[in-house]
Amino acid sequence: MTTDLTAPLAKDLTPVAVNPAELAAPSGYSHGTLSGNTLYLGGQTALDADMRIVPGGIVEQFRQAFGNVLATLRAAGGVPEDLVSITIYLTDIPDYQAHGREIGAAWRELAGPVYPAMAGIGTTGLWQPEALIEILGVAVIPDERLVRPAN
Repeated sequence: MTTDLTAPLAKDLTPVAVNPAELAAPSGYSHGTLSGNTLYLGGQTALDADMRIVPGGIVEQFRQAFGNVLATLRAAGGVPEDLVSITIYLTDIPDYQAHGREIGAAWRELAGPVYPAMAGIGTTGLWQPEALIEILGVAVIPDERLVRPAN
């Protein structure tokens, strides 16, 4: 059996912004971009709805940043099981490692025992100077749950 790679795709691949109401309104970016069934989750720091980085350390910032990613995923009909890739940018890798158990517990509380392909990358700084972490990802959402926002 061969696949006809020249056959037209039945999906609408036109990129559509996904900006959940519970997150701060973006300016100059989107929280996510949906193309077909693939949702590209824009980098999320630990910003709250008032555009302030949450107080506390890496665990609190992880919880907020990952919660922001999941809010965008849910806005397109996705669930944590739909995540295929997560990239975590860190300004202090040893601090993240030192709090690994607490961060793991926060992950399981928010997403359950779902672990997509992941990378952790050290960086010297993020957009907000007080940000310790930024998380971005990719999800593939099945047709039966997909919500394509009207823009």
